[in-house]
Amino acid sequence: MERILFLIIFSYCFIKVVENIVSWVNLGHLKVYGDRLPPGFADYVDKKTLTSMRDYTMAGTRLSFCTSAFDTIVTLVFIFGGLLDCYNSWFASLAIGPVSQGIVFFLLITYGQFILNIPFDLYSTFVLEERFGFNRQSLKLWLIDAIKGLLLTTIVSGLLLGAVFWLIMVMPRHWWFLVWLLLLFFKLFMLYISPYVIEPLFNRFSPIEDQDLEKKIKEMLARAGLTVSRVFTMDASRRSGHGNAYFSGIGHVKRIVLFDTLLANINDDEVLAILAHEAGHWKLKHIVRRLFVMEMASFVGLYGVWWLVQDEWLINIFAMSHATLPLKLFLVAFLGSLVFFPLRPLSSWLSRRHEWQADDYAVKLSGQPRALARALVKLGRDNLANLHPHPWNVIFNYSHPPLAQRVGRLLKQAGD
Repeated sequence: MERILFLIIFSYCFIKVVENIVSWVNLGHLKVYGDRLPPGFADYVDKKTLTSMRDYTMAGTRLSFCTSAFDTIVTLVFIFGGLLDCYNSWFASLAIGPVSQGIVFFLLITYGQFILNIPFDLYSTFVLEERFGFNRQSLKLWLIDAIKGLLLTTIVSGLLLGAVFWLIMVMPRHWWFLVWLLLLFFKLFMLYISPYVIEPLFNRFSPIEDQDLEKKIKEMLARAGLTVSRVFTMDASRRSGHGNAYFSGIGHVKRIVLFDTLLANINDDEVLAILAHEAGHWKLKHIVRRLFVMEMASFVGLYGVWWLVQDEWLINIFAMSHATLPLKLFLVAFLGSLVFFPLRPLSSWLSRRHEWQADDYAVKLSGQPRALARALVKLGRDNLANLHPHPWNVIFNYSHPPLAQRVGRLLKQAGD
């Protein structure tokens, strides 16, 4: 058992070392190439902005080193230093039912993570983001958002955890399948209600004022066979200077949300090109495919969880005093994070492949590869994106292809 525990600790530390090596190599790569401007960027990115793009990535990487080190120490001390055993023993001594025990066990861990992350979140928002001109929110607004998020997490997670542990109690042999169904329907339900219930808790949404642009958007998406119910603008500028756009909703009727920070910096053709890219994800069924793969992995994973918690071997390996169900589930989740780490490059590669396909579809739908290239350049400039990520960083961490590669490919399609 001691050898297995040592292997688990070694695996966790090895993963953290690999993650930090990738970040460190990426930092060195940026120091060498960060002052070079890729093709297609010269008309929109000056020397000062290019320096800011490099410095922003470097500052964020240094912060990630600190957070990673802190998270690693906390995890090692909590799981392997005896705190988890004390925490679980305290729960085992409480005279509460198994469903309530499961809810409180995980909610208190969530609260602990929230509290421990506060200093890093404050530094990121009010020091790092402030330094580079992105932060627009006050401490009061940050605090209101944090309280809303914590209350929302408590309500949603509490209900979901309650349902999960109730199913485990009433169907001990088949709960894994019922929990899988529950989580599937929960995800679909959230896709429906999030635009109307969750998102308005944090931002204001209003119909886009430019009626001509809305007409162009609907006409373009109609050519793709997509029906758009409304086009909204979101008051992202209350909190940040970052710009973006996204589709929300599910089924045949979609809803488009454009950040007000995005509309302030790009023209109509560029907006259409960005939304054509998003339409590509829907038309090529990327969303459905990702959901299918995730649910198949969840199906297999939940069966594995059910099998693993049947015995006491996890409790023996980690030398825990009491074999409670919440503890077993927590340990399985921790081991799962180690097992699935090698799959990260594959997941990232598949996501980047979908992004290339969506770019190609956007060119066909909008007929304007230069407009999409300009939009990407402006988004990269305004968000201070890293124009020179190291290939290792791309392999492990990039769900989108590097920005310079996307722009270069689009300009080649345009004949430039």
